[in-house]
Amino acid sequence: MFQRIFNTLTAIVTSALLLAPVSTHAQVNKSRLQKIQETGILRVGTTGDFMPMSFRDPSSNEFRGHQIDAANDLAKDLGVKVEFVITDWKSIMTAVQSDKFDIAMTGTSMSVARAKAAAFSIPWGRNAFFPLVLKKNAAKFKSWESMNDPKLTAAYNLGTTFEQFVQTTLPKVKVKRVESPARDFQELLAGKVDFTVASLIEGAALMKQYPELQLILLDKPKNSIPMAFLMPIDDQQWINFVNNWIIIKQQNGYFTELNKQWGLSGQ
Repeated sequence: MFQRIFNTLTAIVTSALLLAPVSTHAQVNKSRLQKIQETGILRVGTTGDFMPMSFRDPSSNEFRGHQIDAANDLAKDLGVKVEFVITDWKSIMTAVQSDKFDIAMTGTSMSVARAKAAAFSIPWGRNAFFPLVLKKNAAKFKSWESMNDPKLTAAYNLGTTFEQFVQTTLPKVKVKRVESPARDFQELLAGKVDFTVASLIEGAALMKQYPELQLILLDKPKNSIPMAFLMPIDDQQWINFVNNWIIIKQQNGYFTELNKQWGLSGQ
């Protein structure tokens, strides 16, 4: 039943685009919705470094995760195949602007800075930030204010919202900038920094994978922000379609089940 409804929605949107009067320029610059259906390929940008959103399965080297499942289902509902395009956090905005892929599905948080240069879908969930420390040091930190200390060093990955957060919220702390594919939490595990700032989503997954890590100040979340998919800013027809897809999926409980499957409590 859902597939029939979704196919009908696709046909209506496509027909409207084909029947509407358009300029020669608009005809050359088709919506990605039309291009995807013509080529039979949905290009999805993903980082493969964000547990449990997008990561590589060591046994198969294939992408897995919450966002990978969502991408596969979006492609299935469009009746096309998915092609994953590897990107990283530092260059993800440049990649989406230069048409390297049709949509980024890798666990992006919404931010004003990103919204100036690219389009976000409506949110599919929410996230929040917490300090991530070595469990043996957890008792040393009593508040966010205590972490804004020039004697401490924090790591963050370039191009992430954590970079912006540390710079504005913890301006006194020394920083270690990490470039993908290396990760900030690896610096923490190696004892080279005192803490990182992690999302509730990734932090929970990391604690399962590395028992020596611990999220702290769980009663004091910071930067509670929506999670959304990232798209080129110049294609409103494609943005509208993705938004409609999210609404339909939310209404039939898809994201509730997907969040539960990947351990995203509170979504």
